[in-house]
Amino acid sequence: MAVSQRESEPVFPTDREDQLVAGLAALAIAIHILEAAFPSPLPGVKPGLANVVTVVVYLRYGLRVAAWVALLRVLVGSLLIGTFLSPTFLLSATGAVAAIVVLGVIGGIGRSAVGAVGLSVAAALAHMSGQIWVAYSLFIPHPALLSLAPVLLTAALVFGCVSGLIAASVDSLLRSRGNPTHE
Repeated sequence: MAVSQRESEPVFPTDREDQLVAGLAALAIAIHILEAAFPSPLPGVKPGLANVVTVVVYLRYGLRVAAWVALLRVLVGSLLIGTFLSPTFLLSATGAVAAIVVLGVIGGIGRSAVGAVGLSVAAALAHMSGQIWVAYSLFIPHPALLSLAPVLLTAALVFGCVSGLIAASVDSLLRSRGNPTHE
């Protein structure tokens, strides 16, 4: 880190939100790396448990912090796994952006009415849809890829439900321990 002429004063001061984003992103990155170590039943199908962190962060701190956490997870996770700027990175980044956009749209409608499970399912379906679109548009422009869409979207639905239930439990636990949201 760069420091000014006075050694104790950083050039780029951090605030509490920066520290919060860094800690939550580190948690999401750790889960992302652990998930990458496990084999996948189908190419492109992973449980997406790192997205639990994104949904909880979205519920508690809002879209901006959730977007930072998700994008840092994809960027740093890809650097650590060795997939940066590969097709895997592009698919992951597209999925994360699609999920964040959908969370933002739902936030405009009323995220409290949708709940953690609904948010997680919507984000998982957007994530998978974005990945299918990029895979078809850039890598495999063959109709057979689109025939996998129902299977992949069903997996996203199932894993989105599981992640949503976990996110709801974590959010409930944090509330019961007196950790209010910061929005």
